[in-house]
Amino acid sequence: MRSMRIFQISTLIVASVLVAVLLLSAPTYAITNGEPDAGRHPYVGLVVFDVLDPNGNPVPAWRCTGSLLSPRVVLVAGHCTDGAVAARVWFLEGPIPRYPDGEYPFGGSSSYEGIPHTYPDFAIGAGKGLPGFAHGDVGIVVLTEPVPTDVVSEYAQLPTAGLVDTLPVMTDVDLVGYGVQYQVEPRNSGPRNAWVGLRQRFYAPAKLLSGNFAWSDEFIRVTANPGQGKGGTAFGDSGGPVLLAGTETILAVNSYVTNVNCAGETYHSRIDIPEVLQWINDFLDS
Repeated sequence: MRSMRIFQISTLIVASVLVAVLLLSAPTYAITNGEPDAGRHPYVGLVVFDVLDPNGNPVPAWRCTGSLLSPRVVLVAGHCTDGAVAARVWFLEGPIPRYPDGEYPFGGSSSYEGIPHTYPDFAIGAGKGLPGFAHGDVGIVVLTEPVPTDVVSEYAQLPTAGLVDTLPVMTDVDLVGYGVQYQVEPRNSGPRNAWVGLRQRFYAPAKLLSGNFAWSDEFIRVTANPGQGKGGTAFGDSGGPVLLAGTETILAVNSYVTNVNCAGETYHSRIDIPEVLQWINDFLDS
């Protein structure tokens, strides 16, 4: 079981190693069986997070996906913001070129800098088994300057409280993210270097599964089976939105998958929980 933020390093251990870089492609979470977004969701961006190196300098460490709720507020997952000291966001359709041909992951004229905030009750591995794997997996990046309306002129919308509980099984949802798209051989090589893909916004339709499971008060389950025209999420899609199909309304943010093949069911942290909605709205109101 693995979170969906995408680590751009050759090993997933201590923060001092994270310094190494988003210059190497490694795994974490993305849209599988999808297609280029083609302007459907311009408010969804690629987010890079910095940590401090041993000398106290901020360096790029991992990337996720986020949704712009207002000119300065980006919704992501808590495991994306946790441990980070700074962030930057690109709203380019992509592929986003990496350094030295482009700005990624260091930022520049096409990115927007921000400060990460993690939901106060966030926890990873706080309990036993799948039900206890994650809690409060929601985060916010507050940008230091607003995204101009000639870059993004529409925003993702928050749900009403308890909206997920009113939705029937197999409700259509839309998945959007900048994660990896496909596995390279051998498929059983594990997550590191097993996934590849461009830093490009992808989209795929999916279905909401039954809400009758142990931790449904906090998560939704979504199909990750590429059959029957459905898509799924993979490494790098962490924090990206699960949208009520055909709308801008976010039901949840991508949280974790249960195997390194990113197959089967995926889990997404609900944001229609009253306490979570209030926490998010506090940033929008400030």
